[in-house]
Amino acid sequence: MRIVVGSDHAGYELKEEIKRFLDGLDHEIVDVGTHSTAPADYPDYAEALAKEIREGRAERGILICGSGVGASVAANKIPGIRAGLCHDTYSAHQCVEHDNVNVLVMGARIIGVELARELVRAFLGARYTAEERHARRLGKVLAIEQRYGRSE
Repeated sequence: MRIVVGSDHAGYELKEEIKRFLDGLDHEIVDVGTHSTAPADYPDYAEALAKEIREGRAERGILICGSGVGASVAANKIPGIRAGLCHDTYSAHQCVEHDNVNVLVMGARIIGVELARELVRAFLGARYTAEERHARRLGKVLAIEQRYGRSE
């Protein structure tokens, strides 16, 4: 799978750990930055990551900032992006299975490396079920996006 990763300065070290983990699982990785711990703004990386997915250059994304909250908010402003902030494995797979989430967001100041690896494994291993109830709910989410001037 082709996966895009991105972070601000607070998430940089965890992003680098996740890249090594993904490389060991034979995933193709696109890194949109940041490339150091120098102060950086999470919206810039959320947008760059989302653009890779929207333009079909990656199937899923992993986005990291200090808490995960700001990056999640920013990514979810982009049409077609469904970013889920997850700090437990149930949410990491269930958000894909039920909500067709395409970006996993994590807080580097909230979780450690081992849990992050478990979350990534759960997220990437999950598939959208497209069961009627999930498809109906996702359709309503997409309709909200369209009503407010945002469409896929």
